[in-house]
Parts: sequence; structure tokens; C-alpha cells
Amino acid sequence: MYTAAFHYHKAKSVAEAEQLFAANGDAKYLAGGQTLIPVMKQRLAAPSELIDIGGLPELSYIKHQGNIVTIGAGTCHAVVANSTDVKSAIPALAGLAGGIGDPAVRARGTIGGSIANNDPAADYPAAVLALNAHVRTTKRLIDGDAFFTGMFSTALEEGEIVTEILFPVPQKAGYIKFRNLASRFALTGVFVAKFATGVRIAVTGAGSCVFRVPEMEAALTKNFAPEAVANISVSPDGLNSDIHASAEYRAHLVTVMAKRAVAAALA
Repeated sequence: MYTAAFHYHKAKSVAEAEQLFAANGDAKYLAGGQTLIPVMKQRLAAPSELIDIGGLPELSYIKHQGNIVTIGAGTCHAVVANSTDVKSAIPALAGLAGGIGDPAVRARGTIGGSIANNDPAADYPAAVLALNAHVRTTKRLIDGDAFFTGMFSTALEEGEIVTEILFPVPQKAGYIKFRNLASRFALTGVFVAKFATGVRIAVTGAGSCVFRVPEMEAALTKNFAPEAVANISVSPDGLNSDIHASAEYRAHLVTVMAKRAVAAALA
């Protein structure tokens, strides 16, 4: 591995991790390492200190109480995918977790690391936004609508650690993505969630950051059926365009994946 020299610290608690971060000006937290390690290997990041918070019991858990499923930030994707609590309360969320990467990635990657990194094509941000989740940190509780602020950018402040995500249980939900066959990231993925108060839709992979589609939400609130969004298109302006798919193709996929996500939710 070609990286600059760094010091490694294995934190014994979240509190100790914060202390280590405060004492080291150029530090990074390491959870599952599925993004940070490859970035360091590519020499795109060179922190002088790595503070390992992976495997902390206080960050790895799943609780289903009332109408909320709470998942500790250190919980790996495989645990979310196989959780009986998640499968029974929000099966679409379990399915999403089971479709991330490959078995090795799912065994190491964490939900907190995924949303803190906020890759434009990551799956979990769509679930956080569509399910109207809240993100608890070492400092505060952040509304999901305010958490994702741009490409690889979130509302997290320097040194702030995600500790858990609180997901409201919907009446119905579905998540479908058109995946890049090599990386299994979403070229375009759509998460739809139906609540008593209305429907929320979140799109990942298509733009620089996860986003909602109000016109589709309004249509599905009136009629929760695939045909309700069949004629609603998303503008390609500002969407991602690369060697994998053009902005126009991704815009087309938003409608296609939305229809399939609704069908999945009804199934």
C-alpha cells in the first residue's frame, strides 16, 4: 500500500476517539475503511493520524422500538441486511444493505461511514432521505433533509462522529437501483417510502448528491401506483454524465427506477 506515514490509534470508546481527534490536527476517523483506505492508496488523502472506531460495541447495534428502527453507526451492512428487526419493520432497508458491494464490503463497511462519506452513488443516503430519518452525532440530532449538503459533503462539523441513525417505519417502502456492474454502485437508485402523512422519494447516483423529487411525491401521495409516476420526467440539467451513463440516460432511469420501486413496495 503506497501511503504517506501515519500514526494509528485504536480508540477504546467514542469519547476517547474524540479526545484523540482533538489532540491531533490532521486526523481522520476510520470505521470500515471501505472508502478511506482506497483513497489513501491512491494518494488522494494523507492524514497524519488514523483513529480507528471500528468494532466499538457502543456503535454497533439495531433496536426496534415502537415506530422507530435505530441502527448504530458502526453496524456493518451485512448485519443490517440480515437483521430480523430490519427485515420485519423496513424490508426495503434490509434489501438495500444486502445489495451493497460484495460480501467482503458488506462485512466491513458501516452505515455510519457510508452516510458520513456521502458518495454520490451510495445507497444509504437514499434511505435516510426517503425514510425521513434523523442522524444522531456526538453533538446533536440532525434532520435527514439537512444532513446531505453536496458531493462528499454533509452537515457534520470537524471531529463530529455519527453515533446512530433513527429510521421511522413506513407503511410501505421499496428501493431499486440500476447498478454499475463493476462497482455495484448505483448509476441511479430510487427509494420510495409511503407514510400516513404522504410519500417521500429519494434518488441516488443520478446527481452530485442524493435528492428528492417533489412532483413524484405529490403524485404518489394521491395514487400510490407505478403508473402515477410513469409520465413524470426529471430534467437532465445538472445530473451526472460520465463514461458509464449520460445525464439524459440517468434522468430516464429516475422514472424507470421510481416505477419499479413503487412496484416493489406494493409487492
